Amino acid sequence: MHSQVSVDSPPIAREKRTIRAMVEIFCRGHHAPRERGPSGEDLCPECRELLDYAWRRLDRCPFAPRKPTCARCPIHCYKPGMRERIRAVMRYAGPRMLLRHPILAVLHQLQRLTRPRPSVAPRRKAVRGGRE
Repeated sequence: MHSQVSVDSPPIAREKRTIRAMVEIFCRGHHAPRERGPSGEDLCPECRELLDYAWRRLDRCPFAPRKPTCARCPIHCYKPGMRERIRAVMRYAGPRMLLRHPILAVLHQLQRLTRPRPSVAPRRKAVRGGRE
């Protein structure tokens, strides 16, 4: 899962903090504490799976470190099912971010407004095994 140490660029590290905060807010609001993992795990297995998937997508983003917000990205790297799940998380957690994590919320909105939308995705070598 997240046991390996990775050195992320500051924008990617902030994106990871933001998505984690959003998934935590969603999980707390939608899943009973008994559904969450053992020994103090703060996410249920379903939300943990989604967070791990989102972080893998961020690790492989071809636009890093000048990554736009996902809504402004010209490519969609999420599988359709995962994309719907993350959209549900963002719809629920987005408005609540201003109260729980105001700095992350404001920085995310500033990024959305100030980063231009890339016109063409940069070319990358094909990843073996296809998309995740």
